[in-house]
Amino acid sequence: MAQYSKDCRVSCKLSWEDLQALCRRKRLVCKQLNVTKNNFNDYEVEYLCNYKKHKGREFFLVKWKGYAESENTWEPLKNLKCPILLHQFREDMKAALLQASEPVDSASLSAPVVSFLLQKAKQRMKLKKWEDLMNQACRHKGRIFVCNEVDLDGPPKNFTYINDNKLGKGVDVNTVIVGCECDDCISQPIDGCCPGLLKHRRAYNDSRQVKVMPGVPIYECNSMCRCGPDCANRVVQRGIQYDLCIFKTANGRGWGVRTLQRIYKNSFVMEYLGEIITTEEAERRGVVYDKQGVTYLFDLDYVEDVYTIDAAHYGNISHFVNHSCDPNLQVYNVFIENLDERLPRIAFFAKRGIKAGEELTFDYKMNIDPVDAESEKMDSDFSRAGFEGSPIKRIHMECKCGVKNCRKYLF
Repeated sequence: MAQYSKDCRVSCKLSWEDLQALCRRKRLVCKQLNVTKNNFNDYEVEYLCNYKKHKGREFFLVKWKGYAESENTWEPLKNLKCPILLHQFREDMKAALLQASEPVDSASLSAPVVSFLLQKAKQRMKLKKWEDLMNQACRHKGRIFVCNEVDLDGPPKNFTYINDNKLGKGVDVNTVIVGCECDDCISQPIDGCCPGLLKHRRAYNDSRQVKVMPGVPIYECNSMCRCGPDCANRVVQRGIQYDLCIFKTANGRGWGVRTLQRIYKNSFVMEYLGEIITTEEAERRGVVYDKQGVTYLFDLDYVEDVYTIDAAHYGNISHFVNHSCDPNLQVYNVFIENLDERLPRIAFFAKRGIKAGEELTFDYKMNIDPVDAESEKMDSDFSRAGFEGSPIKRIHMECKCGVKNCRKYLF
């Protein structure tokens, strides 16, 4: 075994910063980690966990990165070079004091306030780690941020971020074997490019904004096409292009998603990803999710109800998008590497212009007005996925979207 050890690669449980702190603590020089004798005494603040004021001077109890909590030290403000952590700590401290009806200019903090500040600091660390893991896992341009200023909940359990749909048992996909021969799919399409080959018109304008009505299928260029990755008929496959934030809602709707950038009308926002399962399996899981008061099932019923996407445990940021009876996202069926009409990809496009900071929502009970024969095929019912015609009676789930035309119940 030893002779092959040089080719062995094992992931480390510690981060780069943790390894640096460990080397400094043990007074070990490491060129790879950029630890030298000159920076042995460079310490990094992991979080702040207490506060006091003595003779007009402010002191903070510091948890040092790479050191146990038993080695925390009180440091005067002048010793701390962590403005972001200081700002967060002061905001948390102010909120905790107001909640406890204690003076905001207290010289020391009560035990309940200190306990809250410690929990909040550890929560921020967990959320930042989760944020980093998602950004490392995703392949799209848009970055993901996480924010919870409502409670002390941390990252969701048993959820894996994915970039492509995961195929469940009994689901088979046949990939395309032909593609277009266009050098320029916009200005010089051959036989109508990929949409034309399937007797459909091009779905996007020159700015990659959708121009067909909801319910009309979108056919993008695929891996067998002559055109390159910059082709204007490749939109959904390019992934999320906007910076988005997963945030905790203040009105009991759990996590939500807001955009951090302006999104123009008809622009692609995200794809709904998850585990593709059979309708029978969706019905079984739906009973469990009903008891939990959640729903992540989305029927792929463009032509017939055979498969369902379950985003409960595998998904992307769309897992956290909430329902609204007046949403700003519209659902489209998209076909790229697979032309099986029973297995469309589910894409969200902006119904209108969306401002930076605005929450993203879609209608879990979306109905498409029949504008032509194609649109009559699409009548997506996210909330009742896997249950059409089922003898199982589902419970009512209250809607909390808060818009004027709210239907009061999701289903």
